[in-house]
Amino acid sequence: MKTLAQLDELNLDADTKTLVADLVQSLLEQSQKEVRSQQITIQALTMELAYLRRIRFGKKSESLSKHPDLFEETLQSDLAAVNAEIEQLDPSVKAKAKPRRVRAGRQPLPDHLPRIEHRHEPESCQCNQCGHHLVKIGEDVSEQLDVEPAKFFVHRHIRPQYACKTCETVTAAPIPPAVIDGGMAAPGLLSWVLTSKYLNHLPLYRLEQIAAREQVTLSRSTMAEWVGRTGVALQPLADRLTWHLLQGNTLHADETPVAQLDPGKGKTRKAYLWAYRSNDLEPGPRIIVFDYQAGRSGRYAQNFLEDWQGHLMVDHYGGYKVLFSGQQTNPCIELACWAHARRKFFDLHKANSSPMAFDALQRIGNLYAIEAEGKDLTIEARQQLRKEKSLPELEALHDWLIQTRIQTANGGGSAKALDYTLKRWPSLIRYAQSGHLPIDNNPVENVIRPIAIGKKNWLFTGSERAGQRAAAIQTLFGTAQLNGLNPSDWLKDTIIKLPTWPNSRIDELLPLPPDFIEALKREV
Repeated sequence: MKTLAQLDELNLDADTKTLVADLVQSLLEQSQKEVRSQQITIQALTMELAYLRRIRFGKKSESLSKHPDLFEETLQSDLAAVNAEIEQLDPSVKAKAKPRRVRAGRQPLPDHLPRIEHRHEPESCQCNQCGHHLVKIGEDVSEQLDVEPAKFFVHRHIRPQYACKTCETVTAAPIPPAVIDGGMAAPGLLSWVLTSKYLNHLPLYRLEQIAAREQVTLSRSTMAEWVGRTGVALQPLADRLTWHLLQGNTLHADETPVAQLDPGKGKTRKAYLWAYRSNDLEPGPRIIVFDYQAGRSGRYAQNFLEDWQGHLMVDHYGGYKVLFSGQQTNPCIELACWAHARRKFFDLHKANSSPMAFDALQRIGNLYAIEAEGKDLTIEARQQLRKEKSLPELEALHDWLIQTRIQTANGGGSAKALDYTLKRWPSLIRYAQSGHLPIDNNPVENVIRPIAIGKKNWLFTGSERAGQRAAAIQTLFGTAQLNGLNPSDWLKDTIIKLPTWPNSRIDELLPLPPDFIEALKREV
């Protein structure tokens, strides 16, 4: 190898020459591994792209009666996302891409929309080559469509072109970088599309109809491509939120089923949206992270949490049990949910007005009254309050549960409600032994609920990639809402900044409270 052979030309002693040669060889091997890894990733993405194109342009047997274009828009988004990922790994692919088919061309933006002009002048009126004054010879005008709620308008970008008569050069202001190069969608329009689709749960065909009422043409295929490419651009932010979430010592976890289209079979199969939320009783920002997976097996939670250790608040679903067992190298500590235990007695009382269930509800209500009393206290003060009030209430409740169970016949609803609470008792009372652990899993259930309602609108997700994209964007929107930010405004501002933002400062773009962002800056 030439690099190693050149060492012989240097005046080095034998030991130094050997050390340098080993170092160079190690760097070369590492570089080759990285290249091979990148090639494998590109190959996998290329295969996925070919598969998506085959579904997109080949014969399809499925026939969707209600919303025939939902699967179509998912494919458009997935194709755009895969292309964007390949271009990120290998920029030369974009240059080598096949020329696009000749189409009718982009339709001109409607004349009736108001224009907001932005003039981009060169930094200097003197030629960079020879220093002489520039002479305006024309203008390069491009237009981007933008939107306010129920109001479309056009950004008119005017870039005057100046020529130097002496050296015959032309100077104009550079084109501002964008998440989607050369696209007609301004950041506000991209934000509106993603907010409508993922926060308001409106399929793209409804957005197409909304735009049509304003005499604006927005095709589903175009919006689908915007969704795919913007989703790829936002993915690093969602990944970074996951990292911040796993720095906490206590997490909530829950999951909800999602219907996923099964191409070629004309039906759907069940996938799951897993949700992990930070603990409001601990210092730090509020974070919700969604993880889309093909099933409900406990291994999905294991893969997400990896080596994370701490208290995990979950319901009674068996898939979580492996996280608390000796099979784990670093098992988590289980927290059981009092809201689930209460629900057993509530359902029993609603069904037959059971006096026993009513008594249980009153006793559990006392625990929640104590929590309301300590809501705004410090961790230390809340721990003292729980020690003085919650622990005696729990001890009395436990004695009552045991005595009531002895007097209750097996097999009935009353026995099941009592057994549910007694079997989980160690995990149910764990919160009261501290000042920072939550009493129930309601915080994560409250975040999942709007998505569960939204499923009535969009019915199913079109592919696993589409589900993962939705999970990432829901992560960003959900976290913004938890921290009192307007998701649409945050997304618009982020789309503007993202193309030129350094990766070393990615935390500053996250939808987190300003004081937390400032603290991160000081740490850096």
